[in-house]
Amino acid sequence: MNLRRDVFQAIADPTRRAILLLVATQSMTAGAIASNFDTARPTVSKHLQILTECELLTQEQNGREIYYYTNAQKMKEVADFIEPFRKMWDDRFNKLEAVMKKYNSKK
Repeated sequence: MNLRRDVFQAIADPTRRAILLLVATQSMTAGAIASNFDTARPTVSKHLQILTECELLTQEQNGREIYYYTNAQKMKEVADFIEPFRKMWDDRFNKLEAVMKKYNSKK
């Protein structure tokens, strides 16, 4: 059975977000990534598998080691999708802030 993972389900998990932050600055092996977490290595491997299936991480073999690094293009696609929502909420919060300032100045 071919399981298709959703990128937003993948980044919903705090451990997977932490892995993405770790690998964002440099490529790392699974062992190096796992050493940053207080969980079993198979658990981290499962997170890496999910992130790889979603194409947020890419694997590259170098000798006997497999290095993981972020897929910048996929991350940009996610950011581009989220950007209009961020702008909308920024606008709403700015309007709310203006209303609150106006309300407080009347007191």
